[in-house]
Amino acid sequence: MPGAKRLSKVLKELNISMDRALDFLGEKGIRLDRSPNTKIDPETYTLLEMQFQSDAKQKAASEEVVINKMSEKKSEETKKETEQKKTETAEEPKEEPKIEPEKEKVIEPEVMEIERPEIEKPKVLGKIDLKDETVSKPKKKKQEEKQEAVEETVKEEKTEKAEETEPVLKEEPKKKEEKKEVKQEEKAAEPKVEVEEPQKIETVYKELKGPKFTGTTIDLSEFDKDKKLAEEKKEKQKQEKENRKKRKRIRKGVKPESATAQNSSDDNKAASKDTRGGKARPHRRQVTELTEEEVSKQIKETYEKLTNKGNRSKGARHRRDKRKERREMEAMEMEAMEKDKTLRVTEFVTVNELASLMDVAVTDVISACMSLGIMVTMNQRLEADTIQLVADDFGFNVEFSNAEEELDIEEEIEDLPEDLEPRAPIVTVMGHVDHGKTSLLDYIRKTNVIAGESGGITQHIGAYNVKLENGQKITFLDTPGHEAFTAMRARGAQVTDIAIIVIAADDQVMPQTREAISHAQAAEVPIVFAINKVDKPTANADKVKEQLAGMNLLVEDWGGNIQSEDISAKSGLNVAELLEKVLLQAEMLELKANPKRLAVGTVIEASLDKGRGYVTTLIVQNGTLRIGDYLVAGSHHGNVRAMLDERGNRIKEAGPSTPVTILGLNGASTAGDKFRVYEDEHEAKQIANKREQLQREMTIRTQKHITLDEIGRRIALGDFKELNIILKGDVDGSVEALTDSLQKLSTEEIHINILYKGVGQITESDVLLASASDAVIIGFNVRPGASAKEIADREEIEIRNYSIIYDAINDVKEAMEGMLSPEMKEQVTGNVEVRETFKVSKVGTIAGCMVLDGKITRNSSIRLIRDGVVIHDGELASLKRFKDDVKEVTKGYECGLNIQNYNDIQIGDIIEAYETVEVRKKLK
Repeated sequence: MPGAKRLSKVLKELNISMDRALDFLGEKGIRLDRSPNTKIDPETYTLLEMQFQSDAKQKAASEEVVINKMSEKKSEETKKETEQKKTETAEEPKEEPKIEPEKEKVIEPEVMEIERPEIEKPKVLGKIDLKDETVSKPKKKKQEEKQEAVEETVKEEKTEKAEETEPVLKEEPKKKEEKKEVKQEEKAAEPKVEVEEPQKIETVYKELKGPKFTGTTIDLSEFDKDKKLAEEKKEKQKQEKENRKKRKRIRKGVKPESATAQNSSDDNKAASKDTRGGKARPHRRQVTELTEEEVSKQIKETYEKLTNKGNRSKGARHRRDKRKERREMEAMEMEAMEKDKTLRVTEFVTVNELASLMDVAVTDVISACMSLGIMVTMNQRLEADTIQLVADDFGFNVEFSNAEEELDIEEEIEDLPEDLEPRAPIVTVMGHVDHGKTSLLDYIRKTNVIAGESGGITQHIGAYNVKLENGQKITFLDTPGHEAFTAMRARGAQVTDIAIIVIAADDQVMPQTREAISHAQAAEVPIVFAINKVDKPTANADKVKEQLAGMNLLVEDWGGNIQSEDISAKSGLNVAELLEKVLLQAEMLELKANPKRLAVGTVIEASLDKGRGYVTTLIVQNGTLRIGDYLVAGSHHGNVRAMLDERGNRIKEAGPSTPVTILGLNGASTAGDKFRVYEDEHEAKQIANKREQLQREMTIRTQKHITLDEIGRRIALGDFKELNIILKGDVDGSVEALTDSLQKLSTEEIHINILYKGVGQITESDVLLASASDAVIIGFNVRPGASAKEIADREEIEIRNYSIIYDAINDVKEAMEGMLSPEMKEQVTGNVEVRETFKVSKVGTIAGCMVLDGKITRNSSIRLIRDGVVIHDGELASLKRFKDDVKEVTKGYECGLNIQNYNDIQIGDIIEAYETVEVRKKLK
């Protein structure tokens, strides 16, 4: 939820425990999970903040105290550092006449230049002429030479200070001369130093056979001191450079006196000259020109750089931040895992796949199944109930999805705005049967589709691409209006951008019209009403609009926001205005697609052609479909071998909103399946095979087998019948519609069992299956082959061919009624009144009667009724008129009769004659 905070974060902010927060919220009637990851909405957060505001203030106050203590400690440290620096600066001028700085300058190049000859060019020393005097000089002579060099440099410094007041132009050549002199002195001193250091390597040389002086002439402790001095010298140089740069920046805004400015500039020049010449000279600090804050800041920065603490703290801070980010990421992942412990699986997943999804061992899952009393192997597929129970044992929730949702692993690629181009709108025409949908499309396309449809009704979904006179294109989907084609209308509503609902003005809003409107509303598709047949004398468009208003659908003429147009599809009245309204609606939708990507779309229809194989009608919704592309549609796959438009012309590619017919799939896809083009053929085959496997498993598992309860129910009913049907059709959509309609005919006494349904002509295998299962074959717009017809005649298998869907439904309904056992009904034939009784020995009581209405026959069953109560139900023993036996006596005649095995007949009794008639049952 937006603005929600986690409970742990709120507790930290308010400085309270979880128990206090949950107890307070419980008193307010708010129940939360006892988990730090529970999210709290803003209203709950405000309640907690108002209640525990004092705790939050205490926390803030304590943090301020800690911050003040830290700042005090830091200020004390900075004061100590400044005092140390001041003492160092006060001591620095006294160290100027010492020889140690000169040692640093002489020794620093010695260390660097001695190491290079040892590693890179060990034989260079053989080119230098070595004299015995240089080797045998005592240590005191070396120190004297060094003192002389120091005295010369001191003299040079004095001369430099005297010349500082002269113009700058004169100083530059002097500086160059001094540099040259210094370089010459260093070069003169270098051979002497190189003589000392190679003595370490002389032990290896075979040419030198004199005495070894390495232990006596070199003091290693002096080298250690020189290294320390060199490091101190480098740090001082860095400090001088930083101070010099900062002073320049500060001086830009300050206007000092001329003398101080001149001295500072001379000092800076001298310092820069010393650094360029390789000499270290102490820098004169003028702290008086800086404020205290700036001084403390500079001291802190220089101290960090000298001690290298700043870099180390930055690195440590970076590592600490990295660790913190990693911990946060892990916590978020753990939280997501705990929160979303949901397995998204298909129904028939194997034990091995379920174990890998839960990240547990297969043996654990098998043992869990065994504890439930189910013996399984790792490759066995589990049912939904078993998956639910096993997942609950391991603490997971299960969410089932179909094969397409599970295996559509390719993520939807987001199209860049610059790649999107306007596309033609997809318009579905829907409505009741015989309201003029196809006639409207015939007028727009200048064709006659109705002439090719059986019975003058549309039984196939059609897709057409129409180019209007203004150059704009519209893709039309024509859906059947018969009640059997509900699935086709639903698919048309899901694919489309705009729905045209056609209603006949001489009729009313019919059930299929209401269904089409509900499909369009469910798909959230804009609706345009086309009130057709307004040119008929019985047309009443206002009545239709009134019925639509009763459905809460107000057209624009009646003050609503739904567009409508009164048209005549035969004459073309106002058809152009209807198309303008459709295009206006499409402009408002701003329909765009990316033609540069791989094609994605929907299967409209699929059929089997004898010469061309499986033919699939598609509509491309995004991307471009080309010949040679490898696509997957449902559980079928294949290369696009040929591509045709709706008129049968060959095309090479199809862009967005284009309906095409393709050849090349390995089966008839189900209408409504999504198709997608894949770059990798291997991946596409894997996905299709997995879908096919799951679909086959689902059909096997969902087949209903007869149970004891079912057998008992059938015995109780008495005569239970089952009609087995094998259904073959021309296209998948028609087969699906006919299957749904036939299965709806099933009743308790007779059950319709669709053994097999498919697309294509009736084959030998279909006939053999019908022979084995005692089934009837129904062909919708298909015929059996010659060999299949031969086998059917020999096996006496009935094959019914139909081209109109409701003819097939009616015939099956009549066949079912014929299979039902007839219903027995009683029919009263006449009423007879007893006028007199006669008792005859060996015969019994004979009644003299008058027929009041109807007739009484010799074979009639009779009921003896006395005072409105049935006394006896039986049959006649004899029926006479006068002395003759007769078959029947009609109204107004007298007769004598005797009831079989019954003699209690009295005057005034009514005898009701009836017969039992068989009445044919009808399906409810």
